[in-house]
Amino acid sequence: MVQSEQVRAELVAHAPEGAGPGKTAWLGLQLTHAPEWHTYWKNSGDSGLPTDLQWTLPPGVSAGPIAWPTPRKFPIGPLANYGYNGTVLLPVPLTVDPSFQGREIEVKLDAAWLVCRKECIPEEGSFTLRLPVEGSTAINGIAFETTFAAAPSDQAAGNSTAQPKDKQLEVQLAGLPAAWHGKALEFFPEPTGLIEPGSPWTQSWNGDLWTASVPLSPYRSESPTSLPLVVALANAPGEGPGSAGVRMDVPVQGAWPAVADVPALVPDALTAALQANAAQAAASPTSSNGPPITLWAALLGALLGGMILNLMPCVFPVLAIKVLAFAQHADDRTAHRASGLAYTAGVLLSFLALGGLLLGLRAAGEQLGWGFQLQSPAVVASLAVLFTLIGLNLAGLFEFGSVLPSSVASLQAKNPTADAFLTGVLATAIASPCTAPFMGASLGLAIALPTWQALAVFGALGLGMALPYLAASWWPAIARALPRPGAWMNTFRQLMAFPMFATVVWLLWVLGQQSGIDGAAALLMLLLVMALVIWAWALPPGKGRTALATVSVASLAWLIWTVGPNITRLQTAESAAAPVATTVAGLNWESWSADKQARLLAEGRPVFVDFTAAWCVTCQYNKRTTLANADVLSDLAAKNVALLRADWTRRDPAVTSALASLGRNGVPVYALHRAGQPPLVMSEVLSVNDVRTALASI
Repeated sequence: MVQSEQVRAELVAHAPEGAGPGKTAWLGLQLTHAPEWHTYWKNSGDSGLPTDLQWTLPPGVSAGPIAWPTPRKFPIGPLANYGYNGTVLLPVPLTVDPSFQGREIEVKLDAAWLVCRKECIPEEGSFTLRLPVEGSTAINGIAFETTFAAAPSDQAAGNSTAQPKDKQLEVQLAGLPAAWHGKALEFFPEPTGLIEPGSPWTQSWNGDLWTASVPLSPYRSESPTSLPLVVALANAPGEGPGSAGVRMDVPVQGAWPAVADVPALVPDALTAALQANAAQAAASPTSSNGPPITLWAALLGALLGGMILNLMPCVFPVLAIKVLAFAQHADDRTAHRASGLAYTAGVLLSFLALGGLLLGLRAAGEQLGWGFQLQSPAVVASLAVLFTLIGLNLAGLFEFGSVLPSSVASLQAKNPTADAFLTGVLATAIASPCTAPFMGASLGLAIALPTWQALAVFGALGLGMALPYLAASWWPAIARALPRPGAWMNTFRQLMAFPMFATVVWLLWVLGQQSGIDGAAALLMLLLVMALVIWAWALPPGKGRTALATVSVASLAWLIWTVGPNITRLQTAESAAAPVATTVAGLNWESWSADKQARLLAEGRPVFVDFTAAWCVTCQYNKRTTLANADVLSDLAAKNVALLRADWTRRDPAVTSALASLGRNGVPVYALHRAGQPPLVMSEVLSVNDVRTALASI
């Protein structure tokens, strides 16, 4: 995979029936564009260059041309380009000769693409892939099937014609799909430089015959006898390929007009645009993102970020457990050190497992980022159950030994280091939604690194989080500073139940954002009955306990069956959420979309984007402090800044892609966009001074 601030490029394969001799497999370059950026179709329009793929394959294996999906049209003032934004896959058929021998096909690709917004950046990448001959390779099947569905279908020209006139190309197409009749179409000729894509043109329907009059380019260099073209339904604003179209090779009737005897100059409009881009590139200040960080800088950032995670409010409940454990082992240096090592191992292995899962899912085509697990209502509900159990245990409602099988309880008693290890796992589970300073850039880079380097970054993050406890467990002065074990510990333990219950309240609120009030109420009922089950089970043995436990367990089972599905049922997200007013009149937060951001920037307005999620405690803190500060809001209003909120509570590939374009892979992220300039990305722990300083640059 190759990633820049503008594009993430991956080489993927699809061979559901294997890639054996005599078979055809598919390869593809998948391009995921940052918001507002696009690459080009085989005919790029007024400017640009098509993506170029150069393959190196073993003897007996050959690659065909790109099976181009239908493009989109991107008007840019008086000009227009043809290409793709969002995520697009450029598929290529791979033919394996019947004589081919070998167990795998080694594929090498050198790709080059031009990615443009208002400015254009040439990019390239080298990719390798080993395709097994036997067995099925279908992990990217959905991406390929979606692309095939967006490809234009070949259709015979029939009675269709193209007739050039003095300054116009008159096109008549017959046999188009009946569902298209009477609707506006887009017209994409495959030869470059033949028409003026950005100039006004006319189209109409006469029964089932579609006619169009398109301006010819005075700078055309070709006069073809047949015109290969693609037509498709005119697209509403969106991302990815255009709507599935029809491809025809239409015969040209009559002679082409002579090309004007003028120098082959670039059109004035394009010249002006190129000059403006050059001036803009020279004048643009460097983004606050800075140059791409190195692996060693990413490791250091992850280590520091992990240490700072211990100061995040989401980790406070785990701090309480560790303080209690330190006090219990204050007089036993060996147990103290063993506990520190076990806790470190739990944190480190959990971060590596979570990072490996994230990398694996992204390699499978999933658009995910840091904290992805809390985008699942089932995970949120499971954590709420876990923290309720811990809170009830700390409060003294039950002891694990009274409800666990005797073998498990005795194992727990004989191996206290196992408790420390599991505490490390728990710390990772509750800390993973947070993003601390220094973490953002490191995680953003990790996603684009080779697997072992990416896992090293995740490992450094875990080591940083565990390091303060590991150091404390090996430093005798810390143990001497702790109060001696005594009766106070029972009171402290019961007190620590309340941070656990506070965490459950937060998780219920998060679930309410995902599954609605019905989902949150269902979980609350289940937690209540679960507490009843635990209490009944911990009663002294007898008929009363048996009867009460039986009834409570049956009630819990019935609730799981009847209202449990409400917990994991995502409520429908509104397509355009109602604006949220601030304390400054006329200044409102609106829901983010790439199109809305682009439209506001095109109007000349700066845009401040808050990438947030309900399960991100740091996000909620910043929202209620810095982003609600009167001075900050006044500055935003004075600069006419548009406020957009990108909600990542639920899984949203568009938000994931926008985060990736900023070099980030988790929330919170705060970005100030200004037309024609790189975005300014601010600290995760946002301060009033951070925002006001950024606004001063407008």
